[in-house]
Amino acid sequence: MTDKKENILNAALELFANEGYNATATSAIAKRAKVSEGLIFRHFKNKKGLLDAIMNSMESRLQTLFAGVLFEVNAKDVIRKIIKIPFLIKETEYNFWKLQFQLKWQSEYYNPDKMKPVTERLNWAFAGLGYEHPTLETQFLNQLLDSVAVGLLRNEIIDKSAYQSFILSKYNL
Repeated sequence: MTDKKENILNAALELFANEGYNATATSAIAKRAKVSEGLIFRHFKNKKGLLDAIMNSMESRLQTLFAGVLFEVNAKDVIRKIIKIPFLIKETEYNFWKLQFQLKWQSEYYNPDKMKPVTERLNWAFAGLGYEHPTLETQFLNQLLDSVAVGLLRNEIIDKSAYQSFILSKYNL
């Protein structure tokens, strides 16, 4: 990938994450990336193509992040690994995750099936450990961890280690 193309992707990610996809003009991306607006269209055709390129570039990172959960055979370890995921996000990737949370509200980009294998594995873990309502436990933990991720992205959770330990202790992990 050329430096200019990478600059465009980085500028777009930063602006989409912090200003919103719909509120970000390609002219602003070009200015931030220090390229012509025409170059954006040459590489990505349009703003949606640029967003799609950003999303595709992160797919392998997402797969790596969740692979440890999908192949785990110990139920407690599945839950432990799921709880740890938000705390593994590097600050250099916060803009990507901010964008992910924004796109959850846009039907063309929201895909609940994307997380289905992880959700099924978590449900398997709760069922295997004898939880009375494994599906509800799965939904609860997923929603809790979404909230935790937002707190981390907004720098509202000061002591990440203590917070992670607190949640793990709630599940006797």
